[in-house]
Amino acid sequence: MLPYEIDVATLKEYRDAGLDHIVLDVREPAETASHAFDGALEIPMHEIPQNLDKIPEDKTVVVLCHIGGRSMQVTGFLRQQGYENVTNLRGGIDAWSRS
Repeated sequence: MLPYEIDVATLKEYRDAGLDHIVLDVREPAETASHAFDGALEIPMHEIPQNLDKIPEDKTVVVLCHIGGRSMQVTGFLRQQGYENVTNLRGGIDAWSRS
């Protein structure tokens, strides 16, 4: 099982190494419109339960939001649903943008 949380340096390593992963952005559409994460699967936090079929179980899933609070909650929810390959991005898009 993946660690519960990773930092931006680890996500950069995933991307640079071509690790088969997706970034799940759980921010609201107004937030992603002003600062999108390139290539992310965008599903707002409150829509996650009805969109589980869109979240792959065979890839590493890195969940992010603005600073990491909502994505931590979604990470916990997905793990409760049986996703073992899901991890939270510590600091969210804010940390990613600053790195």
